[in-house]
Amino acid sequence: MRIAPFVSEALSKNQPVVALESTVITHGLARPENLEVARAMVVAVREAGAVPAVIAIVRGEVRVGLEEEELKALAEDQAAEKASLWNLSALVASRRTAGTTVAATAFLAHRAGIPVFATGGIGGVHPSPFDESADLVALARTPILVVSSGMKSILDLAATLERLETLGVAVLGYRTDRLPAFHSPTSPYSLPTRVESPEEAAAVYRAQRGLGLSPAVLVFHPVSEGLPFERVRAWVEEANAEAQSRGIQGKALTPFLLRRLAEQSKGATDRVNRRLLVENARLAGEIARALAG
Repeated sequence: MRIAPFVSEALSKNQPVVALESTVITHGLARPENLEVARAMVVAVREAGAVPAVIAIVRGEVRVGLEEEELKALAEDQAAEKASLWNLSALVASRRTAGTTVAATAFLAHRAGIPVFATGGIGGVHPSPFDESADLVALARTPILVVSSGMKSILDLAATLERLETLGVAVLGYRTDRLPAFHSPTSPYSLPTRVESPEEAAAVYRAQRGLGLSPAVLVFHPVSEGLPFERVRAWVEEANAEAQSRGIQGKALTPFLLRRLAEQSKGATDRVNRRLLVENARLAGEIARALAG
């Protein structure tokens, strides 16, 4: 693991640091938009008074904190793979380059000593039987605070909430009593706990660590301008039916569904995705600053 000097210095001085995942750069957004959004997230963390640390695998080396040239190279690398916990060691051993998922980023950020991590949406339980994201298990055993806008819209939200409860992950709504549904700022599902400020979120994380609990603290942050929940759900149901009729499943399913959502919404889901990524990075910076204070 190579921790960038600017990240290492911040950590040694107990300054606020925010980890940022990189699959949104390698797989989540189209080029050159991926680089523009990555830069905007970095700026948002800095504006909040924290140090941004983009995490990625570069030619087999875990890197915590990318410089501008490294960020640009990653965004332009069309051969970059997707690193989760199940293939992380193989990618390192074979000296490959990869963006890190929520699961891998949470693990590596914690290893580096970074307590706060910002992303767009977490993975969860898919409608298909036995299809469950590795993000859930990683969050269950990694004591880190994660800011996201809920689960991906294509998931079974109710089942994912139940799994988070079973796994002991602390779930907080940031100024909301309802689960944000990624593209939608609200949903029919209620949340167990609400916090009103970065300081309150930081206090929950401190209590979690003080009690010796190992699961993550999830701060669900609604996007400021999103899409109606029922409209997005209708698009998801239509896209799922189309995928089933065409025999699309496994690893090909999620990219297909997200692409169809963008087409159905005439690009609106992509615009919301970009907005929430930057907003979550900013809030994570504010929480990191509250933790360091």
